[in-house]
Amino acid sequence: MDDELQRGILVIDYGSQTTLLIARRLREIGVYAEIWSCHDSRLALPPPALGIILSGGPASVCGETAPRLAESVIACGRPVLGICYGMQLVVERLGGTVAPGAATEYGRVRVRQVDPGAALFASRPADGSVVWMSHGDAAVTVPEPLAVTARTENGAVAAVEARGRPLFGVQFHPEVTHTEHGREWLRRFACDLCGAADAWSAANLIDEKVAAIAAAVGDDRAILAFSGGVDSTVAAALGSRAIGRRLVCILVDNGLLRHGEADQVRRCFLDRFDVELRVVEAQQRFLDALAGVGDPEAKRKAIGKTFIDVFEQEARRVEGARFLVQGTLYPDVIESVSVRGPAAAIKSHHNVGGLPGQLPFALIEPLRNLFKDEVRQLGRSLGIPEALLGRHPFPGPGLAVRILGEVTADKLAIARAADRIFIEMLREHGLYDQVWQALAVLLPVRTVGVMGDARTYDAVVALRAVTSLDGMTADRAGLPIAFLGAVADRIVNGVKGVSRVVYDLTSKPPATIEWE
Repeated sequence: MDDELQRGILVIDYGSQTTLLIARRLREIGVYAEIWSCHDSRLALPPPALGIILSGGPASVCGETAPRLAESVIACGRPVLGICYGMQLVVERLGGTVAPGAATEYGRVRVRQVDPGAALFASRPADGSVVWMSHGDAAVTVPEPLAVTARTENGAVAAVEARGRPLFGVQFHPEVTHTEHGREWLRRFACDLCGAADAWSAANLIDEKVAAIAAAVGDDRAILAFSGGVDSTVAAALGSRAIGRRLVCILVDNGLLRHGEADQVRRCFLDRFDVELRVVEAQQRFLDALAGVGDPEAKRKAIGKTFIDVFEQEARRVEGARFLVQGTLYPDVIESVSVRGPAAAIKSHHNVGGLPGQLPFALIEPLRNLFKDEVRQLGRSLGIPEALLGRHPFPGPGLAVRILGEVTADKLAIARAADRIFIEMLREHGLYDQVWQALAVLLPVRTVGVMGDARTYDAVVALRAVTSLDGMTADRAGLPIAFLGAVADRIVNGVKGVSRVVYDLTSKPPATIEWE
């Protein structure tokens, strides 16, 4: 990695939920980017990169235990760009003042450029641009050699640059899609100010991922947690290329899958992969584990533990199996645990937060640092059909996190039927590929209705559809009201136990895509 990093950009993570978006945006423009934790011991020496970006983070620079800026970063002489918390670190490090609550700003804010010669904005002036802010602290005094290059409409410092030194800072987040021209400013920093080339692509990762799996497994065998989704399919293709028939794929039919999914997976898998597939029928075990469990975190952990228990049993039947391959992606990780610095956890994922402390096999997660669209790029390069790669994301815990409260067989039947209708109608109307993810959620409430002149008192289903590039942020999908009405009619008329259908209009943030 160090050879690539010498030609790319290092992103130092201070715990922002959008840290990997910075690396992702750089990769999109063809610049190799790598992320190190702000606690990484390698920062004792000047990092081997053309430039350095300091991420945002949840801490306050004013706090005694807040992560600080490594001396090696300032001393290396390479261009440095601080984002949000990162900018505040640069201001503080050079003797400026950062204060809490001085100018808190959240969401879309318009900025005005006060220095027409600002180097960072040379490719696209910032004056009048809308940017995305999310900060409780603000720079109050800006010391020399720093100078303010942009301010928000209320006068708060929005960007700074150093005179005579390659130091830059922005209080906003150029990595999120809500910031106008954010990608162009990142390109300006990486390519023009740091001199990075724009020749990197996700397809370049195939040989690296295959070699890493082969080196890790050696002469042993590996088990792959196969679900038939995009992530596990790409992971299976990489694993198959790396170790061939020494990869044993296991599909756990947990009873939490979508309509007909287990059979679809069997057909799809056996048609395309020359590896062994074992199907474990474990529906009742998962239902038993979820009985009486209503808390979302408890459900995820119960599913995770049961999943691992099933794998342990199956692993005993695979001679020489010492490794478990999983298709975990970065959004699962960043919302689960602090993996790179002090990231604030949002929720645990069944492949991450639900794992027991000791495993009988070592984990291999070849997609752990990638976003969904990058995984799809890998899949295309591996020759996986577009029909598989274009499927909407589906959560690891399955329909269990689309049933609020306790999961039962009857509730699963309702949720599965409503989901099937929604997805089928999206396809029928040519809308499936226009949304990032669509789902139906069974709510733990009942409402009065009228069917056939009789009073009913049945469940409510919430439909959700979002558009997104990466899953880290998402907007509500503007599906036609006539279409939503038709979906509601079909669900109420076709799914016994549902008397009302509503549509979720909340973006991410503040909500997450899934309801649990």
